Amino acid sequence: MNMNDPQGYSKMVAAASKPSPIVKDTVRAFLVGGGICVLGQLLLTAYLPLFEDEQSAKTLVSVTLIFAAAVLTGFGVFDKIAKFSGAGTLVPITGFANSMVSPAIEYKTEGFILGVGANMFKIAGPVIVYGTVASVVYGVIYWITILL
Repeated sequence: MNMNDPQGYSKMVAAASKPSPIVKDTVRAFLVGGGICVLGQLLLTAYLPLFEDEQSAKTLVSVTLIFAAAVLTGFGVFDKIAKFSGAGTLVPITGFANSMVSPAIEYKTEGFILGVGANMFKIAGPVIVYGTVASVVYGVIYWITILL
């Protein structure tokens, strides 16, 4: 097979690739992602009586979900859930927690400072930087439009 022939290469890839079960993957992602959101709503309902303002309860829900995802990642459970559900675990805030903890766990043998601390933001760092820069740019644009 000539690898420079695009049509021949496409045929070879199609023959070697197994078909993706799109419907099954979509249902799994929806159920697991929706389940995480339902858990968040249940936590909010449980936390609301503990606080005077709703914002504090919502903040505690986010913290709880992040902590749970970090702990599950540490024990290797989150990866199994993610493998089963695909993108279902990535969309909610739990995916962010997983992206923070995974690199840290990988480098724990190198110590807490040079291993965990230095590698914790490898994946999530660019996301944090992009979000911060984008919010500043949008804020400046918004501020300028308000003045005009």
